[in-house]
Amino acid sequence: MVKPTDYLTVTALTQYLKAKFERDPYLDRVYLTGEISNFRLRPNAHQYFSLKDNKAKISAIMFKSAFEKVKFTPEEGMKVLIVGRISLYEASGNYQIYVERMEPDGLGALYQAYEQLKAKLATEGLFDAPKQPLVRFPKRIAVITSPSGAVIRDIITTTQRRYPIAQLVLFPAVVQGDGAADVLVERLKQVNEHGDFDTIIIGRGGGSIEDLWPFNEERVARAIVASQIPVISSVGHETDTTIADLVADVRAATPTAAAELATPVLTDEILKLQQQRLRLYQAFSKTVVLNKKQLDHLQNSYVLKQPKRLYDGYLQNVDQLQRRLLTAQQQLLKDRRQQVQLLQQRLTAQSPLMAVRQAQKDVTEQQRRLNQAMNRLMADRRQKAAQAIAALDLVSPLKILGRGFAYVTDDQQQVLKKVADFKAQQPIELHVQDGLVTAEVVATHKGEE
Repeated sequence: MVKPTDYLTVTALTQYLKAKFERDPYLDRVYLTGEISNFRLRPNAHQYFSLKDNKAKISAIMFKSAFEKVKFTPEEGMKVLIVGRISLYEASGNYQIYVERMEPDGLGALYQAYEQLKAKLATEGLFDAPKQPLVRFPKRIAVITSPSGAVIRDIITTTQRRYPIAQLVLFPAVVQGDGAADVLVERLKQVNEHGDFDTIIIGRGGGSIEDLWPFNEERVARAIVASQIPVISSVGHETDTTIADLVADVRAATPTAAAELATPVLTDEILKLQQQRLRLYQAFSKTVVLNKKQLDHLQNSYVLKQPKRLYDGYLQNVDQLQRRLLTAQQQLLKDRRQQVQLLQQRLTAQSPLMAVRQAQKDVTEQQRRLNQAMNRLMADRRQKAAQAIAALDLVSPLKILGRGFAYVTDDQQQVLKKVADFKAQQPIELHVQDGLVTAEVVATHKGEE
């Protein structure tokens, strides 16, 4: 019969099992592969999650010191390779693996490669390079995608609905699997060699990271960056972001969004043109009306009708200045007279007889010099006047007539100078030095020129 003392406590059993786990050499170093589950990143803390496969699941814990050495960020569904030890957590009685090291495996390896390439291209500055602006009104659009997928149908439908005058040219390409990256690079080169396209749309539908991997290839990213034509990347769905999306000039969440980014709405643009035309007409009409008003104002301006009024203000200013000048002169003269009177009074009061006598002598001398200068000036002016009279007398018409010359006039007192001015039987008058001679033209003879 089992005694009560033979029963174990839960704690005792748990401790016994824990000791078994820890003493087992096979459980001290375990290598596991599986898929991360129930993972939620806890910054600067221990990480708790599960590792599972198709048939089983095990709890896992990774202490902060070990997690800080991991070079990637674990995510839900990521396949990993784990190294750790198996032990039992006494509080819950669950066994779990204490993870010491973790590396990506399968899907995780692709993700790590993606992150590494992303970091490399970011360091080179490809993501921050200047983006080419999209052509607002494209004439030809190149589409690089699978000819049988929904992507090309969505792009065609959206473009025909929004901007049917644009020409879509499909460059068929393999968008997944081995060799897809080389095909994409070749298609990008072909489009750029044509040179007559305004926009390139490259993309495919959604899928797993393996399906989307050609758009994460470095050579595809560099081909997009090297393109001389703006590239719109539409790879996967809105939640999927590839390297191609990051280096493209514009990223679209879906093929439909790509077509909408590449083309305007034709009806909207026509409406805008009509509105701009109306605004232009209204602005031109307002300008014409304003110019007419200005013209009428100028035509009715007093300046054009009475230009003399322009000078009214100036004339008034001249009058005011003249009055001010006259007033100033009168005041100055008055001040000078007062000064003279004061000086005379001081002179009279001091009775400077000697100074007066000397001054009288000086005045007499100055008068003498003045008279001499005046006489010389008058003589000089008389001489110049006589010379001018003589010179004027030399060119006097009377002097010329005195030398035997005469001038001829007709009965209208018009001076006749040329043979053509004379007519036969025409009465003429000869003006000589001492009188007038009346004559008649008998004939005219024109001399040799």
